[in-house]
Amino acid sequence: MITVKEAAVTQVKKMMEEEEENVMLRVGVKGGGCSGLSYSLGFDSEAAEDDKVQEENGLKILIDKESAPLLEGVVIDYKQNMMGGGFTIDNPNALVSCGCGSSFKTATNAGTPEDC
Repeated sequence: MITVKEAAVTQVKKMMEEEEENVMLRVGVKGGGCSGLSYSLGFDSEAAEDDKVQEENGLKILIDKESAPLLEGVVIDYKQNMMGGGFTIDNPNALVSCGCGSSFKTATNAGTPEDC
């Protein structure tokens, strides 16, 4: 489904240590952003009945049913540079991505664009 590179797994696990309960990474898509769809990364303590669940390097990942087709083949990484660090998302389904890289549209789903 999706690939989470080792650097991203390491960073997510560090962030998970700050959580008060046992959580999993939730990856999804919601409407909005410059191009119409925005990525959503967060933590969740429970999987929904229709979630897709996968594991990458010991990290449990939840993906909701509606987001799954838009995230097929996505690669999530974490890049560190002199300005700081951040997650990057490479989505082979995205036809257009905004300059900040946090929103996109696909051939079948464009969402409703918002100002960046």
